[in-house]
Amino acid sequence: AVVAHVVASGAGFVEDLDESFKENRKDDIWLVDFYAPWCGHCKKLEPVWNEVGIEMRNMGSPVKVGKMDATSFSSIASEFGVRGYPTIKLLKGDLAYNYRGPRTKDDIIEFANRVAGPLIRPLPSQHMFEHVQKRHRVLFVYVGGESPLKEKYIEVASELIVYTYFFSASEDVLPEYVTLPELPAVMVFKDGTYFVYDEYEDGDLSSWINRERFQGYLHVDGFTLYELGDTGKLVAIAVIDDKNSSVEHTRLKSIIQEVARDYRDHFHRDFQFGHMDGNDYINSLLMDDLTIPTIVVLNTSNQQYFLPDRHIESTEDMVQFINNILDGTAEAQGGDGLLQRIKRIIYDAKSTVVSVFKSSPLLGCFLFGLPLGVISIMCYGICTADTEGEAFEHEGAKKESGDRELTDEGSEEEQEEEKNGKYTELSDGELKQKDITEKKKD
Repeated sequence: AVVAHVVASGAGFVEDLDESFKENRKDDIWLVDFYAPWCGHCKKLEPVWNEVGIEMRNMGSPVKVGKMDATSFSSIASEFGVRGYPTIKLLKGDLAYNYRGPRTKDDIIEFANRVAGPLIRPLPSQHMFEHVQKRHRVLFVYVGGESPLKEKYIEVASELIVYTYFFSASEDVLPEYVTLPELPAVMVFKDGTYFVYDEYEDGDLSSWINRERFQGYLHVDGFTLYELGDTGKLVAIAVIDDKNSSVEHTRLKSIIQEVARDYRDHFHRDFQFGHMDGNDYINSLLMDDLTIPTIVVLNTSNQQYFLPDRHIESTEDMVQFINNILDGTAEAQGGDGLLQRIKRIIYDAKSTVVSVFKSSPLLGCFLFGLPLGVISIMCYGICTADTEGEAFEHEGAKKESGDRELTDEGSEEEQEEEKNGKYTELSDGELKQKDITEKKKD
């Protein structure tokens, strides 16, 4: 009863939107869930969405929370670029920001507050800097006055605000251990230290921020792995069981952590490090059954992956494995070629059938048995119809052949009679001529 009351009250803080929303939304900031009534994921999100509505209202946020049936108002959903369900967007003026993170209340609210606020948040004091640094594991800061670098920083912030926060500060606000070679500068604080952007070494600012917006070592899940695909990095993962405290599971995790920390300068531009709990997701990704604990390196850009050719016993083994990948001597598996795509189709179909039969055998028999039965009956009917048609044509051809034989025989008899007739006529003429000749002789 309490849960039902919370859900019902939460629905009151979430507005049902219709075709008038397109014109009425311009003066407000909206967080909208575009859903389909038949979508299972949308139904699962609904109670979470109601909690988001309650929380946003209670904290006095200027963001309004709504939901729209994208199947009933498909033209509006299409204008906002909705391609699947559910789709979460924050609409701010003429801009629409997509949410692609975990569908939890806290993560969605964090996204809404970040995107709804200013692009660049000022840090006026050391106390404020320390407070923000405790709240955020990754912190980007611009230091300096007006400059082309600041304009570029603001431009990048407008694009990547969906992922991380952007701040600005003066040099005297920074911690004492920070030293800057020159101003202006862009910095990232993470992993207990800081790194300064260098245009000559790091390339484009947008690419650098996109690469650096993650900690050096992560607990990787499906959503994180999807976002890591935008960084262009290879992802080195220890696939373990978090509940298993055996030496082997702990050792592989520690090896990855040590490489991420101690070899950052060597590998951070090309590699992201982390661990994944369980092998179910990674098995579906690789279309293979990996025995855990193990280590795998993923190339999310082309779906290739690398497995070590020998057991990883130490940090040095892991470093050697990474160097083999970089110099091209490690064997790449998988990929996005034609054969792999065909394999993916077969694997997905097989996985779907197996999952349906495991969850509900009767439903599986009905879903797959009924179409197969119908197809079998149709094939039997087609084959039977062809056999009867061939028999009928054979009988007709036989009858026609018999008639033709009879007709041909009649013709031969008539021809024989005509020949006999001609023979008779010629014989009579010859006899008459013979009689005349004999008479003349006489």
